[in-house]
Amino acid sequence: MRILASDGMEKSAVAKLREQGHEVVEQFYEPAELAEQVKNYDVLVVRSATKVRQPIIDAACETGNLKLIIRGGVGIDNIDKAYAEEKGIKVTNTPSASSNAVAELAIAHMFACARFVGIANHTMREGKWEKKAYAKGMELGGKTLGIVGFGRIGQALGRMAKGLGMNVVAFDIFHIPGIEEKTGINYVEMDELLAQADFISVHAPAVNGGALINADSIAKMKDGVIIINTSRGVNVDEAALLEALESGKVRAAGLDVWAEEPSKNEALYNHPRVSCTPHIGASTVEAQKRIGAEIVDIIGKFFA
Repeated sequence: MRILASDGMEKSAVAKLREQGHEVVEQFYEPAELAEQVKNYDVLVVRSATKVRQPIIDAACETGNLKLIIRGGVGIDNIDKAYAEEKGIKVTNTPSASSNAVAELAIAHMFACARFVGIANHTMREGKWEKKAYAKGMELGGKTLGIVGFGRIGQALGRMAKGLGMNVVAFDIFHIPGIEEKTGINYVEMDELLAQADFISVHAPAVNGGALINADSIAKMKDGVIIINTSRGVNVDEAALLEALESGKVRAAGLDVWAEEPSKNEALYNHPRVSCTPHIGASTVEAQKRIGAEIVDIIGKFFA
């Protein structure tokens, strides 16, 4: 098969596919060029940078070569999945490979926000010793974490947070039968989660109808809450978050994802109480190896 990895692929996975006789091309294309190139491939593998919208799918259908689109990661909102499958192109992802990596980054942002790690690092590099300014850190143990979106990543985060001695509650649009017994974590309604959580971490896919965390939902939160988002940038209203940071309603925020990427919201990512990273949730050596292995497995089974 001819495989286009438009956002790159882990080296051992590329080597394995080539050993199996497949041709693998690692090349990013802008949408117009991708629409032309995709006509020549049987498989398209993407991460988050490449958007596979209807014009690209239509172009692929002109030759009928493209049979499989794989999202190396969890969310598939950068692919028009329903439209592709209507056209006979299978769309799948690697849902479990990066769960631990994303959950660990959420924990890292929680610590950074609670203990001023980001801003203290910055000011020390400027030659400042502002020990008193960062004297009112907070511990995670004994605090309540509210997880919005309780799929694989949310569940992984819940296990880690419980290990740190946190109380954990979760909300998800889809209630999984028996999940409370399996995880020891209680489902609550969204308003209840907002009212009781000291930390709120978002792990939901992008949804129609606007941001999950907006001015209305922030108003229902505790004063001094910490908000973490490693899901999709559009799940948090950046203007509302910035206003809440300025007022002190929100103590701090840890953000790995942004409404626009690369982000141009300098006021937000330069804010002294924002811990920020450039969408690196799944960017660990271990996660990329697992993603690569899962991609190889998906391709092998699909064309068996």
